[in-house]
Amino acid sequence: MMKNKWWIAIVTVQLLAMLFHNQAFAEPLPDVSINIGDGGGEAPGTSALSILLLITVLSIAPAIMVLMTSFTRIVIVLGFVRTSLGTQQMPPNQVLIGLAMFLTFFIMAPTFSQVNDVALQPYLKGEISQTKAFEQASIPMKKFMFSHTREKDLLLFMNYTKTEKPATFEDIPLTVLVPAYAISELKTAFQMGFMIFIPFLIIDMIVASTLMAMGMMMLPPVMISLPFKLLLFVLVDGWYLIVKSLLLSFST
Repeated sequence: MMKNKWWIAIVTVQLLAMLFHNQAFAEPLPDVSINIGDGGGEAPGTSALSILLLITVLSIAPAIMVLMTSFTRIVIVLGFVRTSLGTQQMPPNQVLIGLAMFLTFFIMAPTFSQVNDVALQPYLKGEISQTKAFEQASIPMKKFMFSHTREKDLLLFMNYTKTEKPATFEDIPLTVLVPAYAISELKTAFQMGFMIFIPFLIIDMIVASTLMAMGMMMLPPVMISLPFKLLLFVLVDGWYLIVKSLLLSFST
């Protein structure tokens, strides 16, 4: 027993000696620091705050762009088409949203091209500052939204914020123009959806009346009217007419 205690003590001393020896001759670890940004006289924490704000803006950027482009009207009208046909999930949501996105890019191409020419490219070349680039980029977007915004909707938000009457559309703040444009687009989309519903509603009424007259009260009218609605939609080339109407609605 005594021999074992001595053995344990010797091993412990050797381990401690090796540990202190390695610490004595080991080189100290270099200090490594990672800085984001140029740090040109900024206060501590400013860079981290800027990154946080940038991530926040990027997270809400899709929602902002949806309300500032033609996407809202297009996707609502396409949704009304599917609902009026009564095809449940056909076409799928992915198809409708994808079609709405590409139609949005097609319609907004002149505006996006102008934003690229007057704001993005000069900013990337270092010719203008970030603030100036934002101001230049907002002008084409304001022009597009203003041309499709109802005066009544615009006055609603201007009166609420007590904004003075602007001389041109460039003087309208985005905080006023964006919500006014959004509710104008919703109204236009619902008006187009109502016009789309009318022919299919007539088919549903005819089919329901026929089944009622024949005494087939237990047969769902939707099952009978669906093939007729699809046939009508295909014969008149419905998707062509819908897309054409959407394009023409933004050409004025």
